[in-house]
Amino acid sequence: MSKKAIKDTSTEEKIKQAARIVFTKKGFAATRTRDIAEEAGINLALLNYYFRSKEKLFQQVMMEKVQMIFGVLFPIANNSETTLEEKVALIVENYVDLLLLNPDLPLFVLSEIRNNPEHFENKVGINMIKQSSLISQLKEKRADVNPIQFLISLLGMTIFPFVASPMLHAAGLVEGNEFTSLMQQRKQLIPLWINSILDCK
Repeated sequence: MSKKAIKDTSTEEKIKQAARIVFTKKGFAATRTRDIAEEAGINLALLNYYFRSKEKLFQQVMMEKVQMIFGVLFPIANNSETTLEEKVALIVENYVDLLLLNPDLPLFVLSEIRNNPEHFENKVGINMIKQSSLISQLKEKRADVNPIQFLISLLGMTIFPFVASPMLHAAGLVEGNEFTSLMQQRKQLIPLWINSILDCK
């Protein structure tokens, strides 16, 4: 690979990294391309050379983040080799690990999805979850449980604490690394709670 190609790749990645930071802090509407250029330590002309518009750069960054958050769910949900209980445990464990590394991810993705739900649905194919092994196993175990209620509960219990984290810290309910410890504990607690609900008839 030529030195020029390496330099170009490095600059493009630097711009994308800066865009991730600024878009996450400010959201799409409040972000200016000048903000991203300043974060990346480059001039505006160079940013425009790599990415012709804020929209184009945002779409790339947004889809990376959406794929991160839903990339956890789909492979596990579609694995016919694992039981329903194993799927629940894997989903919780993988989401907790992902979000401890990317705590701003849920709020950013949910906020932007709310602003443009059609674009999100077309790109991600969230409706495909209805045909997953996870939903089939749930129907076999508890035909009386609405699969949407199940998913809302599972994902809500796992993801919402990260959305609420700033409030928990501001209220003094958690301090320092206590939040991380609580989230690690939820890896065991959430599957227990979910399985208790499924076993209760």
